[in-house]
Amino acid sequence: MFNSYKSQLIGGQKEKFVRLEDANSDLSFKSHMAGRTKYGFNIEGMNTGGQPNNSSKSIKLGVKKGSEGLVTFGRTLKSGVTRAVFPEDLRVSDKKIFDPQDKSLLFWNRLLVISCIFAVSIDPLFLFLPVFKDEERCLHIDESLAIIVNWMRTAIDIFYLIRMVLQFRTAYIAPSSRVFGRGELVIDAKQIARRYIKRYFIVDFLSILPLPQIVIWRYLHGSKGPDVLKTKRALVIIIILQYIPRFLRFIPLSSDLKKTAGVFAETAWAGAAYYLLWFVLASHIFGAFWYLLSAERKNTCWNEACSENDQCKEQLSHLYCARDTNFNFTEWQNIGKKVLDEKCTKDDNFKFGIYDRALKNGVLDTEDFVVKYCFCLWWGLQNLR
Repeated sequence: MFNSYKSQLIGGQKEKFVRLEDANSDLSFKSHMAGRTKYGFNIEGMNTGGQPNNSSKSIKLGVKKGSEGLVTFGRTLKSGVTRAVFPEDLRVSDKKIFDPQDKSLLFWNRLLVISCIFAVSIDPLFLFLPVFKDEERCLHIDESLAIIVNWMRTAIDIFYLIRMVLQFRTAYIAPSSRVFGRGELVIDAKQIARRYIKRYFIVDFLSILPLPQIVIWRYLHGSKGPDVLKTKRALVIIIILQYIPRFLRFIPLSSDLKKTAGVFAETAWAGAAYYLLWFVLASHIFGAFWYLLSAERKNTCWNEACSENDQCKEQLSHLYCARDTNFNFTEWQNIGKKVLDEKCTKDDNFKFGIYDRALKNGVLDTEDFVVKYCFCLWWGLQNLR
């Protein structure tokens, strides 16, 4: 390899160089790799002969099984959850449990939200039932409107009851499984029922109690007359009290729908219509309460005027359209013109305040529901601006 020497003057000094012969690169590479092959070093699972190595196959298989084991461990790890599956497993399951993210169930949830809005809008219609008969000078309950509103409220309650039954068969995502990025569905019927009873059952049950229907049914099949005042006051208390659980249930229901479906309204126009509906609904509620308080104010004026007259005081029950065998319509009309109209006219003899507009426009004396409702709705829209 070192066959010759060469001398050369560099910088005035004589330097000696060694001349190397050309070596075969193939031999050098083989000799260089020879020391590595004895340790079994290979690339991409190939041995020195270019054949696949069985040990690399076993390593890959072990890694694959290990990753599958981690996935299985992630699926089976749970905290108090006895039965948990994924949506694709639920489709082939024999249990009659519904997937909360199923399209049909999401459609039912949207219908339930709309039914909650309708339920909240139907309840104020009970406040329009008290109507004054101007010619007879008495306050009574509009029976035809009461029957219609009763059936509407019952239909909404039945739909809500169906939804309550579905809640006992709807799976939910186990909170402990959310850390793995994909939630597991709990399909155990006992756990689903226990969770629903603890969270929403009491609120749902209080929301569908048919208390307004019972009050109206009792009036329609009772003695009427003096029961008008009791019915009116009972309806106000019941509607206000039932508004609390209805709104309490609506808020988590809409939030759960947004979590599962992403959004409630899929288009911008639908979202705008949804929020506009809430504004109109608020105006509807304000207008209904304004109408009832206007009727209460006029009724207070009649009671004060009648209590100041002995002849009218003896026939106080006639203020609520109670007609007995001794009733004299002509005599009562004369008393009404003399006592009631004198103090409770459209003049300033009695301070009606914000309810004066209802008295002057004759809203309290008409049984035309469309006219009465539109006027009160318009009043609500004006005062919510």
